[in-house]
Amino acid sequence: MTILNKNLESEFAAERTFVKEFLDKVPARNAISKEKAEDLKARIKALLLERNAVLVAHYYTDALLQSLAEESGGFVADSLEMARFGTQTSAETIVVAGVKFMGETAKILNPEKTILMPTLEATCSLDLGCPADSFSLFCDAHPDHEVVVYANTSAEVKARSDWVVTSAIALDVVEHLTSQGKAVIWAPDKHLGNYIQKETGAENMLIWDGACIVHEEFKTQALEKMRHLYPQAAILAHPESPMAILEIADFVGSTTQIIKAACERPESTFIVATDAGIFYKMKQMAPEKEFILAPTAGEGATCRSCAQCPWMGMNTLETLHNSLLNNSNEILVDRMLCEKAMLPLQRMLDFRQSQIAG
Repeated sequence: MTILNKNLESEFAAERTFVKEFLDKVPARNAISKEKAEDLKARIKALLLERNAVLVAHYYTDALLQSLAEESGGFVADSLEMARFGTQTSAETIVVAGVKFMGETAKILNPEKTILMPTLEATCSLDLGCPADSFSLFCDAHPDHEVVVYANTSAEVKARSDWVVTSAIALDVVEHLTSQGKAVIWAPDKHLGNYIQKETGAENMLIWDGACIVHEEFKTQALEKMRHLYPQAAILAHPESPMAILEIADFVGSTTQIIKAACERPESTFIVATDAGIFYKMKQMAPEKEFILAPTAGEGATCRSCAQCPWMGMNTLETLHNSLLNNSNEILVDRMLCEKAMLPLQRMLDFRQSQIAG
């Protein structure tokens, strides 16, 4: 063993215990007693039935909400599949546990349905970092570019785009466009944009300067130390993470792709560089495997893995119950804006369908 490894062993002697203790706390993002949780769940289920409503929850929300969605006939998925589920259900009301752009996307795809959210204050740093007015001016300055925007954007930004994509299909869409010789504007996540540019070799690609506050915090040096502690583990990373993280990952993909990789890869232990909320579904799908949250904190920080979106954490059983009880926090999007934003969304859906059919 080298001196470096001896130092690492000394520095992280208690790390395994720390990680396990932290993971035990991950599902309890919103501290609540078991009795109160069960009472609220029962009340919410009754309200869902009463209002002909269905609950859809994102992988990054609290485990209590994900389990409730499953128990009540709802759905747990990434942002696109959440919205697509709404088009396939007969429910008149869709309750979206996630962040605001997800509720807006559900409304765009389901303009005739009522879309509620536990809170309208839950937003996204990528959405906030790409104001519609500024982005529109940027696009106007480059009229010869095809505008491709990530789902993590407002309805206004979607309406200004040519394509709306998720992380699961972004690479394929940009590769398709560049193969046709088209220049691309990518927004808003610069890390995902850099990854796509590297993978596709797209030379004429302008990338907006935005980032996810969760994924941007994953630390390369700390992750290398974690790999030393778990040498048999595979590192799974979301492409919203910095390039330095992606370069040392064993697999890079969307939330759905990460879950699939954990189920299908031969390793029994995984270090996961994305929001901690995903552990609920990962443990459910691969209960025999061990999942470790990638480190986000630097030297002297009080926690090594704080990878939880603060806005996702605003979705609680309490706020969900109040929304249904009072029919509050409805997502409203102007109908003309819905129609404009639907065009790039439909373009992506058609592209995906053509891939499946082909």
